[in-house]
Amino acid sequence: MSSGCPPQSPAVAKSEVAVEGESPLLAATFAYWDNILGPRVRHIWAPKGDQSMFLSDGEVTFLANHTLNGEILRSAECGAVDVKFFVLAEKGVIIVSLIFDGELKGDKNTCALSIILPQTELAFYLPLHTICVERLKHVIRKGRIWMQKGYNIISVLSLEIVPIMELLASMKTHSVPEDIDIRDTVLNDDDIGDSCHEDFLHKAISSHLQTCGCSIVVGSNSEKVNKIVRTLCLFLTSVERKCSRLCKVDSSFKYDTGLFVQGLLKDSTGSFVLPFRQVLYSPYPTTHIDVDINTVKQMPPCHEHTYNQRRYMRSELSTLWKTDSEEDIPPDTVIHTDETFTPDLNIFQDVTHNDTLVKSFIDEVFMLKPGLSLRSTYLSQFLLLLHRKALTLLKYIEDETQKGQKPFRSLRNLKTDLDLTVEGDLNIIMAFAEKLRAGLHSFVFGKPFYTSMQERDVLMSF
Repeated sequence: MSSGCPPQSPAVAKSEVAVEGESPLLAATFAYWDNILGPRVRHIWAPKGDQSMFLSDGEVTFLANHTLNGEILRSAECGAVDVKFFVLAEKGVIIVSLIFDGELKGDKNTCALSIILPQTELAFYLPLHTICVERLKHVIRKGRIWMQKGYNIISVLSLEIVPIMELLASMKTHSVPEDIDIRDTVLNDDDIGDSCHEDFLHKAISSHLQTCGCSIVVGSNSEKVNKIVRTLCLFLTSVERKCSRLCKVDSSFKYDTGLFVQGLLKDSTGSFVLPFRQVLYSPYPTTHIDVDINTVKQMPPCHEHTYNQRRYMRSELSTLWKTDSEEDIPPDTVIHTDETFTPDLNIFQDVTHNDTLVKSFIDEVFMLKPGLSLRSTYLSQFLLLLHRKALTLLKYIEDETQKGQKPFRSLRNLKTDLDLTVEGDLNIIMAFAEKLRAGLHSFVFGKPFYTSMQERDVLMSF
């Protein structure tokens, strides 16, 4: 063999994933930097289907190698995950690559977990980018532990790669349109009637707004579920609607972490079991709406949700680290072994916060004639009012705390000055403000951490 020839490359392992419908994802890859061979692809995940529509293994390997070139001198904190977005016009693809350090075969390596899509899917993918990245980041945290212990990281990564492929395929066919016709929602009904009681609609919209626009709608009738999904999506931005999903007729999607509103069908026994970890890892608390029995329940507010989420995440990673063998605790198992933190699996609570904002809106919107643009215009004005109140609240807190230099101590004055003395109204505006300035809840309610019950007592004392 000539001295100029590189060593022969080993075959790349490949998993074909059966995805229902057309997958917008071309492939996913796990690659690492080999000190002898340079960038090496360890595994490829590709959807099953018409192979003429997909990239060849050689092309996938070339694209995966492209993401690791130049990373040999990477300087980053231990445990950091860098997200890189490549648009290769000459290849007609986009690559989202997460670069991280891991221990492979006893050596520290720079690794890359990437997903590859056609460039034509750029507009479709961008609204979902944050959802995909956050989910991949956490599976990388678990994967790094598996690598450190010498276990098979591919099995761990598959736990999130495959669901993301399924998520993107389902969003391609069942995502909520950017523009929703109010005639397809409950807000166009002349009389709400028995199909959707006024109190149920009021609670559903109010809780939906209090949980930052994140809701799960479950039921046995797909038409009824989708009507409520479209109704709730009226209160979201156009980008957030692209991150919402209608339910599928005659079958049910799985619950997906990170979506704003999603419709889910019950099984033949009339039940739907939500996965605890996936719900807890949602970026915002969630409202649970059952259209069969007209019930509305919600998770604790943002600061408590974030607190529980981080404690559970630490508990999960700590438990994985303590495993003695790969079979002891599979990475997709609900962890509840940490003595310092036992999560409450019944995380949805009754909606106990009354409000006047949504109540007045519902009372007044149904006074307008249906079938015209009046109700849509009135809805736009209502959302504008909430947005301006949220901006005013942020400015108020900035002034009172000298832009965060001092702790916030004047909740009573804020409620009075901004006309938010009703607890539900305050929660709605705080949720709007949280989306504008992440961490606001934790800053306002401060330390030590309040549980929702303690917080309720504190609020009622003012």
